[in-house]
Amino acid sequence: MSLLSVTDLRVHFPVRTGTFGRNRAVVKAVDGVSLQIAPGETLAVVGESGCGKSTTGNAVLGLAPVTGGRILFDGQDLSRLSRDQRQQVWRDMQVVFQDPVSALNPRRTIAQSIAEPLVIHNHARADIDARVDELMALVGLNPDQRDRRPGALSGGQRQRVVIARALALSPKLVICDEPVSALDVSIQSQILNLLMRLQRDLGLSYLFIAHDLSVVRHIADRVAIMYLGVIVEEGPAEQVFSDPRHPYTEALISAIPLPDPGLRGKRKRIVLKGDLPSPISPPQGCPFVTRCPIAEPRCHADRPDLAPLDDSRNCRCFLRGAGA
Repeated sequence: MSLLSVTDLRVHFPVRTGTFGRNRAVVKAVDGVSLQIAPGETLAVVGESGCGKSTTGNAVLGLAPVTGGRILFDGQDLSRLSRDQRQQVWRDMQVVFQDPVSALNPRRTIAQSIAEPLVIHNHARADIDARVDELMALVGLNPDQRDRRPGALSGGQRQRVVIARALALSPKLVICDEPVSALDVSIQSQILNLLMRLQRDLGLSYLFIAHDLSVVRHIADRVAIMYLGVIVEEGPAEQVFSDPRHPYTEALISAIPLPDPGLRGKRKRIVLKGDLPSPISPPQGCPFVTRCPIAEPRCHADRPDLAPLDDSRNCRCFLRGAGA
């Protein structure tokens, strides 16, 4: 059974365009996304800025209005829950944001920031103090940092505080929204290793949102590649990296730096032309058609479905999908 099951999720935002905002339009930020996360699994959602990956995470958290579709968490339909029932669900679903500086109140001590969820849920003060000590040790923070404020810590230490706060209520699912993109490369690996250790020790599931495939490769069990509000390829991480099927996935993987200089000339870099189309006026056919290097006439006219390649992989492409 899946811990998180998202079916045909749509998040559309009405906007006004034109002179003096006279024209009405709709931004289709997420337009029919389905995904599953099993207990103890990491699903990475990857794509360029503006593709809808963070909006997907916000919709799961209840931070973005859902236009359509269904979200099941631990067998419960989130749209059918009362406010009190949602409060219980949100105990089991926490988030680690991209920027630890903006995620932490600069006037609160580290201990106060970590304790915030426990205070909100009316835990006893003695229990809170003990839990804060436990969480700080769990994420690798020193006890003498309890009374410091975020400005006295490094970027990596601040992100450890954010992670500790996310774990305070012992959640089942943590949504990691670009959790290492604001950190130095040397610190990124430390935080990724921490997240993987915590997953192993605590049995956590992650929805890991990122734009950097080289980061995703180290932590993900499965990968969903997102483009213009839809998933264009999804499957086990190792298969997606070793045998990308969608042209967009292939282009993203070709941009991953290779550590061995001798291998760099053996992989062809695919440079995509143009920019991501506006979600207000997406292409009529395939979402990727305006930048696709192999597009054919039918790609401009018809929209491909996300179809299974085999038992574990899906692809949204007429030319690289099943039977192509």
